[in-house]
Amino acid sequence: MDKIDTGDTAWLLASAALVMLMTPALGFFYGGLVRRKNVLATIMHSFFILCLISVQWVLWGYSLAFGPDHGGLIGGLDWAALKGVGQEPNADYAATVPALAFMVFQMMFAVITPALITGSFAERKRFKAFVVFTLLWATFVYDPVAHWVWGTGGWLRTLGTLDFAGGTVVHITSGVSALVAALVLGRRRGYGLEPIEPHDATMTVLGASLLWFGWFGFNAGSALASGGLAANAFVVTNTAAAMAALTWMTVSWLHRGQPSVLGAAAGAVAGLVAITPASGYVDVSASILIGLGAGTLCYVGIQLTKRLKVDDALDVFGVHGVGGMWGALATGVFATVAVNSGAADGAAYGNFGQLGVQAIAVLASVTYSAVMTFVILKVITLFVALRVPEHEEVLGLDASQHGEAAYQI
Repeated sequence: MDKIDTGDTAWLLASAALVMLMTPALGFFYGGLVRRKNVLATIMHSFFILCLISVQWVLWGYSLAFGPDHGGLIGGLDWAALKGVGQEPNADYAATVPALAFMVFQMMFAVITPALITGSFAERKRFKAFVVFTLLWATFVYDPVAHWVWGTGGWLRTLGTLDFAGGTVVHITSGVSALVAALVLGRRRGYGLEPIEPHDATMTVLGASLLWFGWFGFNAGSALASGGLAANAFVVTNTAAAMAALTWMTVSWLHRGQPSVLGAAAGAVAGLVAITPASGYVDVSASILIGLGAGTLCYVGIQLTKRLKVDDALDVFGVHGVGGMWGALATGVFATVAVNSGAADGAAYGNFGQLGVQAIAVLASVTYSAVMTFVILKVITLFVALRVPEHEEVLGLDASQHGEAAYQI
C-alpha cells in the first residue's frame, strides 16, 4: 500500500466520476435531437448502457481488455469477476493508484463507447435487439480493440500506436459501427420526405456542455496521475473544443447563412473527439489546428452522409468516426516528446514513421469495427428483428417500447 499516491488516486477517482457523467450527458445531447415521441427511449439507451456495461466490465470485460495477453489480440479471463484486482497497484498500467481505481476509470470509457453508437439508429431500433447488440458489441469489438491499443502486449501498443484517451478505441470504433448500423437498419420512415426536426435544442446544448465538462476527466484523467501531463491534457482539450465550435459555427454560417446554435454544440463535441487521442502528446498550438480541422472535416463529413442519403440519425459517424480518424492521424503529425517524454515525435518533428503507425491503427480499427458490427447485427436478426414495426415507429418508441411518455400534455 505504500506505493499508492493519494493525490493520483483522488484525481483518478474524480476523473472516473466525470467520465461517468458523460454517458447521461450524451443521453441529453441525443435526446434533444430526436422528436418528442422518442426522447425517453433515446435517453434510456444511454442510461441502460451505464447499468449493463458496468456489470459486463466487472464480470469479464475488464479482463478481456486489460488481462494477461494472448497473442497480442485479447486478454484472458484471469481477472474475470475482478479476481486479483484489488487495492494494490498494477504496475503494468498505473503504479501509483489501486488497481480498482484504474479498473473503474476504464469502465466509464467502456460504458460511453457503445452509447455513442445509439445515435445512429435512434427512433427505430427494437429495445430487445439493442440490448443484445450492446452486450455483444462491447464484448467482441470494444474489449479486443482496447486490448490492442492499451493492453500490455496488445499488438497496436507494441507497434507504437499513440492513443492517449481513446481516438481509436472509443471514437473510431463507435463512429464506424454507427455507420454500419445505420446502413443495416435502413432509413427512418419519412426520411427525406418530411421534416424530422430536433424537439428540444436547449436539451442538446445542455448535454454538449456536460459532455465538455466530463471530457476533462476523460482526457486529463488518462494521465493517471495528478501532475503536469494532466494539466496539459486539460488545457489542450478545452482549446480544441472551443476552436472546433468556432470553426463549425463559422463554416455552417457561411454555408447556411445563419450561425447555428446546434452547430456550435456539435462542433465542440467534434473538437473534443479529435483532441482525445492527442491530448497527452501535443502542445496548445497544435490543439488549435486539431480543433480547426475537426470543425471543418466533421461538418463536411456530415454533409456528405446526408448527400448520400445515409440516415445516421444523429450524425455519429460524421462527428465520432471522422473526428476520431482525424485526431488519430493528427496525433501522428503533432505529437512531441517535449510534452510527453515517454511517447514519440510526430511527422511535424521529423518522425514520419509515427504517422504511418497511426494510419495502421486507424485502418485496423475501421476494418475490424465495420466487419464485426455487420456480423453481430446479422446474427441478431436470426433471433429478433432489429427494427420496430412501422406502426410502432409512427407511434414513437417511448410509447411502443416503454409504455411511457417523456412529457404529459
